[in-house]
Parts: sequence; C-alpha cells; structure tokens
Amino acid sequence: MPEFNFRFMDEKTKFAERLQAAMVASGYEARPAVLEKNFNSRYWGQSVSFQAVSRWLRGEAIPSQEKLQVLADWLKVEPHVLRYGEQAIKSIRAKQKRWDEGIGYQEREVFEAFLALPAPQRKVAREVIHALSHVPPATPSRKPHAKKGK
Repeated sequence: MPEFNFRFMDEKTKFAERLQAAMVASGYEARPAVLEKNFNSRYWGQSVSFQAVSRWLRGEAIPSQEKLQVLADWLKVEPHVLRYGEQAIKSIRAKQKRWDEGIGYQEREVFEAFLALPAPQRKVAREVIHALSHVPPATPSRKPHAKKGK
C-alpha cells in the first residue's frame, strides 16, 4: 500500500511540473495568484481558493477532471497531456499503431470470435493464450557429431 501512495505523490509532483511549464509556455508566471485569477475567470463552477491552486502548483493535489479541462483549454494543451504527460500519450499511440499495423484479417477474425464467447469460455481462452505466451521457444535439437575414423 505505501508504494501506491508514493507513486500517487510522484504523479502530483509531475502534474505540478507540467502545470507550471504550461503556464510559462503560455506566457504566464507560474504563481498561485496568477493561476487563481485566470482559472476562476474561466471556470463556471464555484471559484477555487488561493490555497487550492497553491496545492496544484506545489504538487500536493491534482484538480478534478472538469477543472483540468478548464486549465487545458486556457493553457492550450491537451487535458490528458497536462494530467499524465506526453510520454503516456506516446505510449498509447505506439500501442495503437502496433495494433493497427500488426493485426491481420485472420487475427481480427479470432478476436471477434473470442469476444463472442461466453465469459467462462473467454476465461479459458485467456488462460491458454497466457500459458502459450510463457512457453520458451523451441530450440532445434542437435545430433551429436560422429567422430571421424571410428
């Protein structure tokens, strides 16, 4: 459990760094007063306090999704990039590209058949696939060389 807390704390710190960088890149000082004023002038909900935006900038809190959207619109960055970072998006795009380019008709047909199975049979199919994916590749057996002269 403590590992999760440390990881989430690190996420908050990284979010704060991305927020600060986005503010500076947009021509704003990364200060709580600047953030509070500009955020509240764009947010349709209850105004956020100076303390709340200070926590965002210090890496002590991450705003809710709707507030994150307002920040992203204001700073002209993608909300998911602001929240998770550019590397997360690159990873998602690479996986999508691999899926789009690496899957042929036959594999797609198998996936469609898998998705049509009832849950218990899908579970069995998943277990078989996982088991097969962990089997080391077969190595060709070598025949002992016959000794010359015998």
